[in-house]
Amino acid sequence: MSILEAQGVYKTYVTRGVETPALFGVDLTIGEGEFSALAGPSGSGKTTLLNLFGALDEPTRGEVLLDGDRLSELSSAALSELRLRKLGFVFQAYNLIPVLTARENIEFVMELQGLAKSERRKRADELLEEVGIPEMGDKRPLEMSGGQQQRVAVARAIASRPRIVLADEPTANLDSATAGNLLDLMVHLNTEQGITFLFSTHDPRVIERARRTIRLADGKVVADELGG
Repeated sequence: MSILEAQGVYKTYVTRGVETPALFGVDLTIGEGEFSALAGPSGSGKTTLLNLFGALDEPTRGEVLLDGDRLSELSSAALSELRLRKLGFVFQAYNLIPVLTARENIEFVMELQGLAKSERRKRADELLEEVGIPEMGDKRPLEMSGGQQQRVAVARAIASRPRIVLADEPTANLDSATAGNLLDLMVHLNTEQGITFLFSTHDPRVIERARRTIRLADGKVVADELGG
């Protein structure tokens, strides 16, 4: 079953009247349960495409669909609700709220969803256990290592029970051992809980574990490969 689709997607950025093309007619479908990577060097268009899939930007031409809904037809309020209910995000820079504890960071998205405090607390503690850092619940980001922060970010991303998690270079700031442990965690969440993951990456460690690798170059899909 399809979750995300790009149909003839073009993206051109305009800065001070200068046009910079980023994507050229991308057609791509991401199915439920996939563990896939958008791979390519810097400037290939992979992060641009991930941002379009995440409703963080809109294409210059073409359509992006989530669960069959055309994002171009949704209001700003509907897009915000969609991001809250159906999408989870993991970023290279973690993007945790520095004044909140790990538990509070995980609870934040559930609070926006309107879940009761007791339910938020229970699920946050379960997720801290799931990602292997139950002892970090009361720690703030600056009191945690990069790997621990990224585990909190993964827990926050899945707290809302999204349809898909979009991860933009999630291992870029991590050493090899920490990155490997984080990727093992996400593979586990995919295989055991059926959570769909789509990565933007040029990290061979991610590509090795991906079951599908979509390679981009100069704003186009140049290969679509099964297996790492």
